[in-house]
Amino acid sequence: MNVLIIEDEQKIADILVQGLQASGFQANHEADGFRGLNTALIKNFDAIVMDVSMPLMDGFQVLAEIRRKGIRTPVIMLTARTELADRLQGFESGADDYLAKPFFIEELIVRIKTLIARKAGNIENVVCQSGLTLDRFKRLVHWENRSVVLTQREFVLLECLMLSPGQIFSRQQILKHVWNMDFDPGTNVVDVCIQRLRKKLSSVDSNNWQPFPIETIRGVGYRLNNT
Repeated sequence: MNVLIIEDEQKIADILVQGLQASGFQANHEADGFRGLNTALIKNFDAIVMDVSMPLMDGFQVLAEIRRKGIRTPVIMLTARTELADRLQGFESGADDYLAKPFFIEELIVRIKTLIARKAGNIENVVCQSGLTLDRFKRLVHWENRSVVLTQREFVLLECLMLSPGQIFSRQQILKHVWNMDFDPGTNVVDVCIQRLRKKLSSVDSNNWQPFPIETIRGVGYRLNNT
């Protein structure tokens, strides 16, 4: 699999190239938007990883031109600009995913593989369950009259519950799956993450109110209520 990296920060580019090559990818690097665009137009890639703030052309301009030329290669925007407006602009311009700096190279590689599998038709884009609709590639969830962008932890936790509706997950299981942590009786990160999800999706002006489907099982953990 061949990946194009368009990134002007040399240290980050080196990390990306080394990490991708170590995972069996071929990695091509361009240091500015103009060169990156030219390379994307003349060569075929399985995925493109692209910064937003770059010399000559920014990432949004490059992305718009790539899509205008009819190139549907999966694109991950990699940037320090994490405001919701920036993420939405990226998705509206044709980005397939958006990863904020600083990042873990392991997470980026998983996202690249997922996008390539998606393009090949090997994975569903959207999961619907218990009134929730989860876009697995834009990290967007819709509930009643609200759509919000999730953090990586929130997304993985909610995806886990939605893919196994009705199953009770202990805090220990969630910690291991979402945070890759062994059980720590003193941590409340799972409960805090669930509270953030509920708060993000709560709506005081809903005309169609129904109980939020993530259910707390006292003393045990959580489940997605599918009744």
